[in-house]
Amino acid sequence: MGEPFPDIKSKHSLVAKYVTKDLWDKLSGIKTATSGFTLGKAIACAVDFDNQHCGIYAGDWDSYKDFKDVFDPIIQDYHGIASDSKHTSDMDVGKLKGNINPECPVHSVRIRVGRNIDGFGLSPGITRDQRLGVENLMKHAFQKLTGDLAGNYYPLVGMEESVRQQLVDDHFLFMSGDPNLQVAGMEREWPEGRGIFHNKDKTFLVWVNEEDQLRIISMQKGGDVKAVFERLARGIQAVGDSVKSESGKEFAFDEKYGFIHSCPTNLGTGMRASVHVDLPGWTKEGLDALKKRCEELKVQPRGTRGESGGQTGVTYDISNKHRLGYSEVELVQCMIDGVNALHEEDIKLQKKHGL
Repeated sequence: MGEPFPDIKSKHSLVAKYVTKDLWDKLSGIKTATSGFTLGKAIACAVDFDNQHCGIYAGDWDSYKDFKDVFDPIIQDYHGIASDSKHTSDMDVGKLKGNINPECPVHSVRIRVGRNIDGFGLSPGITRDQRLGVENLMKHAFQKLTGDLAGNYYPLVGMEESVRQQLVDDHFLFMSGDPNLQVAGMEREWPEGRGIFHNKDKTFLVWVNEEDQLRIISMQKGGDVKAVFERLARGIQAVGDSVKSESGKEFAFDEKYGFIHSCPTNLGTGMRASVHVDLPGWTKEGLDALKKRCEELKVQPRGTRGESGGQTGVTYDISNKHRLGYSEVELVQCMIDGVNALHEEDIKLQKKHGL
């Protein structure tokens, strides 16, 4: 027998829906081989907080296998995929049709993915030695990057104040203090083993040991999504090749769930392709109308202060909604088409509202 069945505070979460007492009794005594992770640790956020939609994290790739009776139905429910589905990855920029229209008022483009290296735990369960092992491996791997991808790695430990302030000013620095990440176990031994790599142009970044071992980011001003995606694809390949030549290890990839991430909502591509775009017409029309239209276009609007932030003026962050069950090319295409459609409609709405 494992632990007593917990009181799950997030009553409407997917954890509350799928973690039954029978499953808990069957699985709660299991510890994963890679990092000694348990189902109790996996669902800590749903137990401690009352605001979770999903509420579960994986501590290593083993978690998805050892606790599959819980993870599988949650993943299928969240992503809307069939139990026998397979995930296809495709980063071929040549398959993209068109780009953001040049007259579209896009401030910037940012595309990020998560990647985790097989053989090390994921952030919620990773051991201290494994985390330092990931960082050490990446320090060597980054030195192999060449051309426009070449740059410097800045560890959080011992960071000079001038460097820290510059990274804050550039909006590159990730911070501690997120209650979800803390309860999920992702901020243990903070800030040891964490850091940021960026190239000279500040258009290619890698966060080390945040929510995933690696968050790989391509970004630039303006609306050239194709160029950002091309650099991302090249960067992921280069980082993956460097990791393999240094360690013989590869990114964790599952034929059903795609690239393995600590949060099951990121499984598949782990990709968020977004632009900051001005939509004054939609702003006048109202946020509810914009959300409804974005749902139809399979994109997500956010205020430009981030996930839970408010709205500033007429600038919105528009990104792909899906992660799993679609390839990277399909999701970037969806975002391009969605933003172009919103802009065309915005011009009509501006006239309607006399802007």
